Amino acid sequence: MTNIAPRIPLESRSELRDLVCFQLQLFLEQKNYEGVKNLLIPVQAVDIAEAIEGLPGTLQVIAFRLLQKQIAVEVYEYFDCNIQQSLIQEFQAQEAIDLVNQMSPDERVKLFDELPPQLVRKLINHLTPEEREATALLLGYRGDSAGRIMTPEYIALKEHLTARQAQEKIRSLAQKSEVNYYLYITDQNKHLMGLISLKDLIISDPEKPLEEIMKREVICADTDTDQEEVAKLIQRYDLLALPIIDKDKNLLGVVTIDDVIDVIEEEATEDIYKMGGLESTGYNYFEASLFHVFKQRMPWLLLLLFTNSATVMILSNYEAILDEVVALAFFTPLLIGAGGNVGAQSSTVVIRGLSTEALKDKKPLEIVLRELVSGGLLGLILGILVIIGIFLFLGHQEVSLIVGISLLCITIIAATTGAALPYLFSKLGFDPAFMSAPLITTVVDILGILIYLNMARLILGI
Repeated sequence: MTNIAPRIPLESRSELRDLVCFQLQLFLEQKNYEGVKNLLIPVQAVDIAEAIEGLPGTLQVIAFRLLQKQIAVEVYEYFDCNIQQSLIQEFQAQEAIDLVNQMSPDERVKLFDELPPQLVRKLINHLTPEEREATALLLGYRGDSAGRIMTPEYIALKEHLTARQAQEKIRSLAQKSEVNYYLYITDQNKHLMGLISLKDLIISDPEKPLEEIMKREVICADTDTDQEEVAKLIQRYDLLALPIIDKDKNLLGVVTIDDVIDVIEEEATEDIYKMGGLESTGYNYFEASLFHVFKQRMPWLLLLLFTNSATVMILSNYEAILDEVVALAFFTPLLIGAGGNVGAQSSTVVIRGLSTEALKDKKPLEIVLRELVSGGLLGLILGILVIIGIFLFLGHQEVSLIVGISLLCITIIAATTGAALPYLFSKLGFDPAFMSAPLITTVVDILGILIYLNMARLILGI
């Protein structure tokens, strides 16, 4: 009777990883290497990778070397790039060469991007001719392009083959191919002619040629296509893989869904970092050195410090008004805080809409006007509440009107600015995410202070 491993509930996966990591470290410290091997046999490769990453550095190499050869490469590909780099530099030369030779070309290229150039050159020189050619092909493309993330390990069949011959061909190629759910049909010159799913191939008449049963309308991308556009194509058309061609329609590789998931995560992280006033360079922020963190964050903070100094200059020019009615100073944080939050909300939804193409059918003016009205409604409600609150608790009728009307104006301007500036950045060819929340907040702060103090001057007649 066949033993079937029990399915582990998703909510228990984190507990499983913690348990494996704890038990793994215990066995390694006791030098119970046989126990380590037996412990890891039923564990998934990704869980093994996370368990090893949780070990002290000295134990990581030992744990990895105890893995069975057929799973070691798969586990290695799941490691964080920093772990991959530290491990490979600990391996003996031949051990590292054997590992790199067995990696898939796209994962190998990701590793080479993180390694010191001299080590990369050494490893490339020891690759097999086939793997060296595949690696050199991918390294020749721009870092964020389809050519860089594609895998050349796919199944391509000639259009004159019959379904029976194609199935026999697949049996001989399946072990060397990463992709086996789509089969790509080419002519004698490797031009992409069509595709067929494995299911359609199996149910087709065995003697029918592929050119009669293949689908000729193929969604594809060229090697220079941005990786984010590749991800959007796969998402839009619900694909499991996307063929990559050159200018002459020659089939060069395939981008698979697992690579696209990595791209989506990477691009989303990059946008979030930019919106927080940080530059994302692919490093793990929480494992980076303090100097690197300092270097990434300081330029933005210096820029914001410089721009915020404008607020101080404005306040100094309206010193007479603040001296006359000291209570006005009490509400400055309330106004700039509300304006900054409204502006950040508007910029966030617009930036996200531009990134996901949710706004592709919308006119910029329509969106900006929508946010203007939204900001006006929010400001009206908040302004009324503020006017009532200040009048009831402080008894300052004029101050309550100044603060309430200013709040209405500031929220309208904040919402409009937050929606319009990302469009402006996009029109100028910049990433809209650079119009980050800190920068929006700073712009709104300056405008808000000007509105507030001029409103006070107007109402008080000072």
